[in-house]
Amino acid sequence: MNKKTNTKQLALLGLLTALVVVLSNIVIPINGLTITLNVIPVAIAAIALGPVGGAVIGGVFGICSFLQCMGILGTSPMGMFTFDINPALTFLQRFIPRVLDGFCVGWLFRLATKITNEKVSCFVTGFFAAFLNTVFFMSALVIFFGNNADFVEKYMGEQNALAYIIGAISINAVSEMVVATIVAGAVGFALYKAKLIEIPEKKVKTA
Repeated sequence: MNKKTNTKQLALLGLLTALVVVLSNIVIPINGLTITLNVIPVAIAAIALGPVGGAVIGGVFGICSFLQCMGILGTSPMGMFTFDINPALTFLQRFIPRVLDGFCVGWLFRLATKITNEKVSCFVTGFFAAFLNTVFFMSALVIFFGNNADFVEKYMGEQNALAYIIGAISINAVSEMVVATIVAGAVGFALYKAKLIEIPEKKVKTA
């Protein structure tokens, strides 16, 4: 049973990794930022494989996002700009938030299944995968580049850090949250109904 489970998990990791690479080439630019669909496989990994699986696929997402800063797997205008400022900080800013996102929503899904049904838990996970991705990404962007004069002049202008993050969330993340909630929720629940993933059973209180 363990061998079958491990094989199934590795196969799913492989499929989701390939999906991240494919989706990396599909971006929608808005106000200097981009809407990404890669939060969807991160959410599915968190649902199907837990916090570690979510973190792994989040890491793949982060690496692909960094490669876009060099014009590989698509392009990211902002990423190219920050890469010219500091490549190492750009990697950290692109990688850490995505790993953290996958890990957090993996635990969030497990928590949600203890207080509500599996279907709702899947949709909640899809929503927060997109929401936390934007929060973590924008926070890291401000932390690593918010004191750089060139970055502030080009992107932040007269806004303070909090206003910039909130503005990005309101403009950029809404579409990601809607799409991720619907798609990741539906796919995650379909995998559960097909018995392709296992959700930890709720603890039943005994008298």
